[in-house]
Amino acid sequence: METWEPTWPGRPPGSSSLGQRIAALRAGRGWTQQQLADRLGVSRVAVSHLETDINTPGERTVALLAGLFRVEPHDLVAGTSYPVAKRDRLPLVVARWTEVEHRLSLLERDLDWLARAAVADGAAVLAGWVTELEALEAAAVDPEERSAVADARRRVAELRLASPSLVLCQREALTKNQRIVG
Repeated sequence: METWEPTWPGRPPGSSSLGQRIAALRAGRGWTQQQLADRLGVSRVAVSHLETDINTPGERTVALLAGLFRVEPHDLVAGTSYPVAKRDRLPLVVARWTEVEHRLSLLERDLDWLARAAVADGAAVLAGWVTELEALEAAAVDPEERSAVADARRRVAELRLASPSLVLCQREALTKNQRIVG
C-alpha cells in the first residue's frame, strides 16, 4: 500500500530550495527564526514561510538576507528555483557589515597599531575610542552587537589604565633601538 506524504506547496524538490539554503545559513550562524526575523524586520512566521518555500522573498529581502549571511545576492539564489525575473533585478553587491562591526574592526586595527608602534599620543587615541564606543553602544540595537561593544569598552578601559606604563615601555624600546642603530 502506498503512503501519502504531505509537502509544502512552494517547496521545489531536491536541494535547489532557497528556503532550505536560508534555513541552513541561519542555523549555521546559530540564530533562531526569531533572531533572523528581528534582523530582517519581519515576523517569525514570515521567516518560517521563507524557509519552507511557502513564500518567495522579494528582491529587498534577498538583498537583506545576503548582507546578513555575508554573501552576494546572486550567490544566495544561485542554483535555486528563485525566479529569473526577480534574479535579474537583484543588486550585484550588498553591505555585508554593520556599522558596529566596521567600527570594532577599526578599533582592533588601532589597538594593534598601538601595541606595535611607539605612539606618543596613545592615550589620546584611546580617549577618542572611549567617546566612539559610548556612541556605538547607545546606537546598537542588536544584543550581540551591544555585547561586543561592551567588551570593547572594557578592553579600552583596561588599556587606558595600563596606558602610561605601556607608552613609557614603548618609548624606552624606541630609545634603545635608536641607540643600537645610531
